[in-house]
Amino acid sequence: MKVILQQDVKGQGKKGQMVEVSDGYARNFLFPRKLALAATADNVNTMKLQEQARKEQEAREKAEAEELAKRLGGLTVKLQAKAGTGGRLFGSVTSKEIADALQAQHGIAIAKTKIVQEEPIKAFGGYELKCKLGYEVTGKLKVVVTEA
Repeated sequence: MKVILQQDVKGQGKKGQMVEVSDGYARNFLFPRKLALAATADNVNTMKLQEQARKEQEAREKAEAEELAKRLGGLTVKLQAKAGTGGRLFGSVTSKEIADALQAQHGIAIAKTKIVQEEPIKAFGGYELKCKLGYEVTGKLKVVVTEA
């Protein structure tokens, strides 16, 4: 019997796949647990439409990420921090502080987990950070740390 999987099923396949299983396995295990649907013409057509909609959504999100990467390239985020002797900061500038400053200064919301710092910012000056925006798109963000 051909079925369309509604969720990942170990040993059978991934969500959205059409697989061949035994009649008893489908009737007694997959259908009662709502893990699969029978592969009728309507269900196959619905699966194709959902796949097409998912691809369009991914393309739209990738285009938005590329647009955001272009916008980030021309921006500079200015942060103020307290420092001790020798221009060394008390603590370091975190990704959360950078994300909050970016939201406040330019109105762009980026999750703090998407801002990549190779090493912590512990001194005044200018830095260039990478932002992983998804779909293998990265943007560069300039950060300037000044004394408060």
